[in-house]
Amino acid sequence: MAPSYASAARMRYYSDTASAAMADEASPHRLISMLYDGVLERLATARSAIGRADVTTKLRSINSAMQIVEHLRVVLDHKAGGLLAERLDALYEYALRRMTQANAANDADALAEVSGLIMTVKSGWDQIAPAR
Repeated sequence: MAPSYASAARMRYYSDTASAAMADEASPHRLISMLYDGVLERLATARSAIGRADVTTKLRSINSAMQIVEHLRVVLDHKAGGLLAERLDALYEYALRRMTQANAANDADALAEVSGLIMTVKSGWDQIAPAR
């Protein structure tokens, strides 16, 4: 039996509240990792929605993933990050373009490409985690 609307709303509220609590306690490094996780989660949801022809979920998920990637672009420290920040900015711009194209063409493969890029960046990010 499918969960009721109220049940689904309670689960979303719990998830949002739990995520907010984790974010409040997370280090800046962990926050970036959480943003990457959020992009990957939303891209997976969008890919699944494309397979089901669920336009509303696809649009919501791609839009949310794009907002996170745009935030990652905005918080880049170009002065301290130099060439690395410049390259990440270009990668984020490419990811945004591919997500826009995927949205217009219902292209799950383009979203898979972006997921692969984000996973690679996240893997590198996670490997440079500061010692506690």
